[in-house]
Amino acid sequence: MNSYSRRDWLRWSVAAAAPLTYAVSSAQAPLKHNPFSLGVASGSPNHHSVVLWTRLMPEGGSGTLPLALGDVSVTWEVADDEHFKLNRRTGQVMALAALAHSVHLELEGLQSDRWYFYRFQFGNAQSAIGRTRTLPHPEAMVPKLRVAYASCQRWEHGYFSAYEHMAQENLDMVLFLGDYIYEYAAAANPVRLPTGGWVTSLSDYRNRYALHKSEKSLQAMHAQCPWLVTWDDHEVSNDYAGLVRGFSGNITIDFEAQRAQAYQAFYEHMPLRASALTRSLEGLARGAEMRIYGQVAYGKLANIYLLDDRQYRDRQVCNKGLGFGSGWVDPAQCEEWLNPQRTLLGSSQEQWLHQSFANARSDQRVWNVLAQQTLFGRRDYRQGAGQYLWNDGWDGYAAARLRMTQSMQNNALKNPVLIGGDVHENWVGHVMADANKDDSAKLGVEFCGAGITARSAGNAKLAERLAENPHFIFADSERKGYGVVEFTPKQIQTELRVVDDVRQPQTKIETLAKFEVEAGVPQVHRKA
Repeated sequence: MNSYSRRDWLRWSVAAAAPLTYAVSSAQAPLKHNPFSLGVASGSPNHHSVVLWTRLMPEGGSGTLPLALGDVSVTWEVADDEHFKLNRRTGQVMALAALAHSVHLELEGLQSDRWYFYRFQFGNAQSAIGRTRTLPHPEAMVPKLRVAYASCQRWEHGYFSAYEHMAQENLDMVLFLGDYIYEYAAAANPVRLPTGGWVTSLSDYRNRYALHKSEKSLQAMHAQCPWLVTWDDHEVSNDYAGLVRGFSGNITIDFEAQRAQAYQAFYEHMPLRASALTRSLEGLARGAEMRIYGQVAYGKLANIYLLDDRQYRDRQVCNKGLGFGSGWVDPAQCEEWLNPQRTLLGSSQEQWLHQSFANARSDQRVWNVLAQQTLFGRRDYRQGAGQYLWNDGWDGYAAARLRMTQSMQNNALKNPVLIGGDVHENWVGHVMADANKDDSAKLGVEFCGAGITARSAGNAKLAERLAENPHFIFADSERKGYGVVEFTPKQIQTELRVVDDVRQPQTKIETLAKFEVEAGVPQVHRKA
């Protein structure tokens, strides 16, 4: 993190998140370029507050503004209407050179369940207009919540054209479930090539985020509604586990330093609160930590739990080759597979989640939504007797998965809905009390998304896979896109929305499949 200490980073970030009552410094001379070329975004909403984000960029579209510019103040405006005439509020917020001149305005004192419009100004330049909203009061009766879930947007594999269509979905929020960037240098048969090579340094990560955020369709979607964001592995390094490096890029560099720089860049480019920056609760002696897991209530309709399954996990086991990362494993040949101490979420996050499930018994919200990185249910790729499982996901952490489902049962968790990404395929099915027992009780439902662009390995035997894993009722490995879930007190309806061809900047979209789940009945049905 350059020459700055973590204490400096935390202190500056907290200071920069607060609105200013005075100007520190501002651009005086007319600017010759648009410093808001990465757009605007909002996120981390609750019923009285939301984070507004932007980042000042230099001419040329990459790197940081000249260090000589130093810390500056940026003017913000918020109003009830897009013309900024109704209940207009304005002020200033810091953009710190140490944090790539990113802005994280934590705007407080807003009315609950309201839409707002916002924009920023620096010198003579003005940003695009963004739209955001606060959540309903936790005790409010709410008729509907409409969200999209997305993940896995690899630059080389195609254009982010799905967001152009997502912007028309009339959403309350977006759940982004990881792999916002990819750290790779290139890909086989690329649609387009990223700038730079392997991403390993702070400047590398900043440039890769700037590249992704240069896509206008992604900018437009960020400007439509607030996002709740979590990460997976490619925001740092493929298949990394806690402080164990992943298998990508230069494996001789200091991985703890690389991870800290990756985490800083993630914070700089996401609409996160300064409270995300904290020391580790897992007893990590070194390296940065960011608290990105948490919970929000959407009135009395839903609890949304946002999880982090990368930062605190134990390393994968029984992988061949270099001894770390992902691979297909026969659990019968892996003694460590069922070790009851192994964790995917880390002990502190597990305890927090268990307590949150216990608290949910009294709040009695209709739906409990777990937004997390990957496929939850078992996915056995061996036909007939025995199993062949992927060790990087929940399958590789069977004891941790069982602890979660036992906590759901012990706390009588109402209507669990798990939403994931990572696998680059659409999977829809049921959350089982014991993922390895097909006759165990159904506790809830699961929707795992295909990703915005990242290719699947391809699978010509999906029918056989579904037969081997009957807790799933649908799978597709070909189409890219996102899912839309509409929650009401009586049911949820989910649509899998897929584009024709991610290799084209503009493409049509269609509904691949529709599903319905009644409240109180842990059974997902495909609609005609």
